[in-house]
Amino acid sequence: MLHQPLLCGSRAATTAHSTLFASSLSGGINASRTSFAGNSFSGHFGLKLNTQASGSKSNSTGGVFNEGRNSGKLRTSNAHGARSTEGVTEEEALQVIESRPSWKTFPGQAFPLGVSEVDNGINFAIFSQHATAVTLCLVPPESGSMDALDGGMIELALDPHLNKTGDVWHICIEDLPRSNVLYGYRIDGPQDWGKGHRFDSNIVLVDPYAKLIEGRRYFGDISMKLFKFLGTYDFDSLPFDWGENCKLPNIPEKDLVIYEMNVRAFTSDESSGLENNIRGSYLGVIEKIPHLLELGINAVELLPVFEFDEMEFQRRPNPRDHMINTWGYSTINFFSPMSRYASAGGGPVNASREFKLMVKALHSAGIEVILDVVYNHTNEADDPNPYTTSFRGIDNKVYYMLDNDGQLLNYSGCGNTLNCNHPVVMELILDSLRHWVTEYHVDGFRFDLASVLCRGTDGSPLNAPPLIRAIAKDAVLSRCKIIAEPWDCGGLYLVGSFPNWDRWAEWNGKYRDDLRKFFKGDAGMKGSFATRVAGSSDLYKVNNRRPYHSINFVIAHDGFTLYDLVSYNCKHNEANGEGGMDGSNDNFSWNCGFEGETDDASIKALRSRQMKNFHLALMISQGTPMMLMGDEYGHTRYGNNNKYRHAHKVFSHENFLSKTDITWHEHNWDNYESKFLAFTLHDNSGGDIYLAFNAHDFFVEVMLPTPPTKRSWFRVVDTNLVSPDDFNLDGLPCKGNTYNIAPYSSILLEAKFSLENPPLTIVQ
Repeated sequence: MLHQPLLCGSRAATTAHSTLFASSLSGGINASRTSFAGNSFSGHFGLKLNTQASGSKSNSTGGVFNEGRNSGKLRTSNAHGARSTEGVTEEEALQVIESRPSWKTFPGQAFPLGVSEVDNGINFAIFSQHATAVTLCLVPPESGSMDALDGGMIELALDPHLNKTGDVWHICIEDLPRSNVLYGYRIDGPQDWGKGHRFDSNIVLVDPYAKLIEGRRYFGDISMKLFKFLGTYDFDSLPFDWGENCKLPNIPEKDLVIYEMNVRAFTSDESSGLENNIRGSYLGVIEKIPHLLELGINAVELLPVFEFDEMEFQRRPNPRDHMINTWGYSTINFFSPMSRYASAGGGPVNASREFKLMVKALHSAGIEVILDVVYNHTNEADDPNPYTTSFRGIDNKVYYMLDNDGQLLNYSGCGNTLNCNHPVVMELILDSLRHWVTEYHVDGFRFDLASVLCRGTDGSPLNAPPLIRAIAKDAVLSRCKIIAEPWDCGGLYLVGSFPNWDRWAEWNGKYRDDLRKFFKGDAGMKGSFATRVAGSSDLYKVNNRRPYHSINFVIAHDGFTLYDLVSYNCKHNEANGEGGMDGSNDNFSWNCGFEGETDDASIKALRSRQMKNFHLALMISQGTPMMLMGDEYGHTRYGNNNKYRHAHKVFSHENFLSKTDITWHEHNWDNYESKFLAFTLHDNSGGDIYLAFNAHDFFVEVMLPTPPTKRSWFRVVDTNLVSPDDFNLDGLPCKGNTYNIAPYSSILLEAKFSLENPPLTIVQ
């Protein structure tokens, strides 16, 4: 049997110590008591409630409260034969007469969706095209312990004649508190799986437009792993103070150096040196801004920070049920910041405030914030192992792509695919993006598996996807960086051909693969390597696209780390329970002569050179470089490389290189066995940069080109040398007109004025 939450109204929920969100398989989890103080919850989110509220109707002519349920009535889930494994049978509780709030309700309004404060109260609105019944479920705050509550979850059945406009169900409640209210929906509808419906009124669902989500308070708290999630809101807190002179960094795309990182993993370990209460939090990131500045980056790309369930692997027995999801690619809600990234278990309101504090601090340091967003699928999985929390139970047929038999299509590799170009879903995504820009001041977005967003409602590829165009043309998003991961798990590979309207940048997967092949010594890769470091004009020199539309990377959160890349020929992921089926098998890695850990000094030295080669190539390539958290093989050298890029504009041209911008020192392009490339990037002021990359297993002696007038070559980088000699920011003068480049190594020389040839001083 799958995990199914006990809901108010079940027999178990009538006891004084039943828990709203405890699983029927939990064996009686001891939930921490929760009290309400001020504007936020205190402690864990283990709510103890009595029976569901029932009894008298509201005195309003609008929406009405549910009547008490009949004694002994058997309530069955909306299961359909053996095809549903999620629903369970529940026996209704006896009707209970109890005190209840004397709220006045009104029909409410259809827009905006979600929860909004209006003149006569709090308005709730939710879209469901195919629903036949919608019930708003509320858990209001009370003074003192939750054990003192006389009621519990209060349910308001919406009248389709009064509380429905088009496909939007709505209600307004006059005296509802302005914060600390938890809410969700029960929704019923057609019981026809063959037509794509998955309604189950037993389940309390999260509002897709909820701006805050309440759930467990501490990341990875196994005692709370089966708790579900509800929406909440906060109209009591004062507006966040962004500062009178608040300025966004507005860094030109050509000047970006992106650092991909996970908010929690960045500081969760005790090696971060932070106090326990802020490790792994938004506030923890703030404390490490000096480290980010040392790295020379000016943009962080945060792995998903939308609310997700890190305990998703532990919902049922499976080979991965020992794991916790730290990446976050399993979205519950598209508007709410991950609440367990708040410090000290502070909950959703604090998470929202601390996220803003983080963005404000990063901006003050000149660092932009780009969010990795997942609009291609949700946490709700597939039909064999569903986890209904929101979209599936609200209107599965609208929110997900289905085949002609009503079965979920899977272009995401995660069991479901969001129906992104359906008008309703498209507007949800746009509203979500605008919310993060206006409410949280983020600077851009990287779209996970963005090729999914290029598919029609039947899954077929679209030449001009409405959503992609709308994002590119949206007025609110006009200042944002928008970056596509231009492929999906259905084989739609769009590197270089992603629909872009001259706005979209792309993760350049061909850059990653070609650099890996070149440095591991594959034959025939010199020309491709040259094309990639020169800006991939073969992919992006179309219409008004620029080199910076290529997001260059060697490693990312997917696949091997930089250390793995030079240490393993094959995957060794046995511990994760996926049987080697996870990730790509085409990593183009090289173990440098030994698989895995070794004490061989020569192999370790070669691996170090290779890591430096990759980073040097990344930093001098035209386009936008992106690196991964944790792969700073030496953060001082790492930062110096990045700062050197910022200081030399020859690495970040606005337009593609012309013949006057670069000289290739190569007359051997057609030699399939050649693994050596050298070129000079020309600077208008004479500060030329000479680069050479040797992927052979032998030394290559080169004749250096003549430097510009009055200048000499100074060695800045030689990856064959041991730190700190491998990188000298000021440069050391080269002797002679040749340079002997070691196997599997690279050099960077800068044309500079020497003591013998100082720059001219102009006297006016």
